[in-house]
Amino acid sequence: MRPPSGSPLARDAMAYVLAGGRGSRLKELTDNRAKPAVYFGGMSRIIDFALSNAINSGIRRIGVATQYKAHSLIRHMNRAWNFMRPERNESFDILPASQRISELLWYEGTADAVYQNIDIIAAHAPKYMVILAGDHIYKMDYELMLQQHVNSGADVTVGCLVVPRMEATAFGVMHVDEEDTITAFMEKPADPPSIPGDPDHALASMGIYVFDTEFLFDQLRRDAVDPDSARDFGGDLIPYIVKHGKAVAHRFTNSCIRAAEEIGEYWRDVGTLDAYFEANLDLTDTVPQLNLYDREWPIWTDTIVSAPAKFVHDEDGRRGQAISSLVSQDCIVSGALARRSMLFTGVKMGSYSCADEAVILPYCNIGRNARLHRVIIDSGVRIPEGLVVGEDPELDAQRFRRTDKGVCLITKPMIDRLEL
Repeated sequence: MRPPSGSPLARDAMAYVLAGGRGSRLKELTDNRAKPAVYFGGMSRIIDFALSNAINSGIRRIGVATQYKAHSLIRHMNRAWNFMRPERNESFDILPASQRISELLWYEGTADAVYQNIDIIAAHAPKYMVILAGDHIYKMDYELMLQQHVNSGADVTVGCLVVPRMEATAFGVMHVDEEDTITAFMEKPADPPSIPGDPDHALASMGIYVFDTEFLFDQLRRDAVDPDSARDFGGDLIPYIVKHGKAVAHRFTNSCIRAAEEIGEYWRDVGTLDAYFEANLDLTDTVPQLNLYDREWPIWTDTIVSAPAKFVHDEDGRRGQAISSLVSQDCIVSGALARRSMLFTGVKMGSYSCADEAVILPYCNIGRNARLHRVIIDSGVRIPEGLVVGEDPELDAQRFRRTDKGVCLITKPMIDRLEL
């Protein structure tokens, strides 16, 4: 399904992306970068999905609130998202926590990250606000959610996923009536309420909210003077509106963008190393659940001027090849094998090396005769010649960050310790 032409409501909307997340469950992968800045899919960053959805939906005013270790995120946005033109009534504001309200306070919560920038938002005069999380992988037409918001007369519209009921214990969960009006909101309930008529499933919040702008401002000001509030959308604002106003659930299935061969709805929180690893390797499937080749709904990112990928040597045991893999620009696979792997920009693989189920971030160098299985390699790492990972679980756990599912994260400090 493609968006309606003109996207009239989106033209009156501003997308506000909450991108200050620490991403601590990604361990060392977020030691030097915020979670939305983590690389994904060969060329992109995680935040590019929310931003691309906004642009593709017709939204031309965007704000991004940053906080935790934001330098690489801000640098990426300055390079990749600097094409908005004020003379076309377009804007792209990067809004670091800058103690504008108080010299003692950073952003206290997701709602406070919007409240502290009310004056900047008001200067753009959007009629609607689309509040987005900057750390999920999905394709969605926000125009369709805006249309439901207006047609239903809701005070807030909440984007929701249909999930198996007991899996919803990890989410904020909506209890709705037959009209999808939200009657209760529960944060990570032990016994999630089911969807009316569907006892096996529940509605889980995606962290996406649509408001009329003036109503949102009123709620943010009310919340800011509440001494008991944690200044959070999911924990404070949404439950209050559910109780005192009209909150409506918007089902992701109604606005999910699918290419012709995509069957299901694809949404991933890549907040753990295992989830991040699996979501990247999902893209190597013959028919991936998420199609990055869809030219009608592109995922925009930084354009890097570099050489094409190259495969060299054609001898038995020393043949440059990739099987069921994504190989990005500026990669050289020199007499090596990549199998069901994701090679980001600028990866070099030396002769006789093998990467099997590997997510290799930009500008890594894989030494000769290295054998790597089920690994995530952070950007810029040089893998020593002959290193073997993925064959001895106990040794792997001593040297690297190894998950319960047997995925090893390899970073430069870990390699440096090996060489001491």
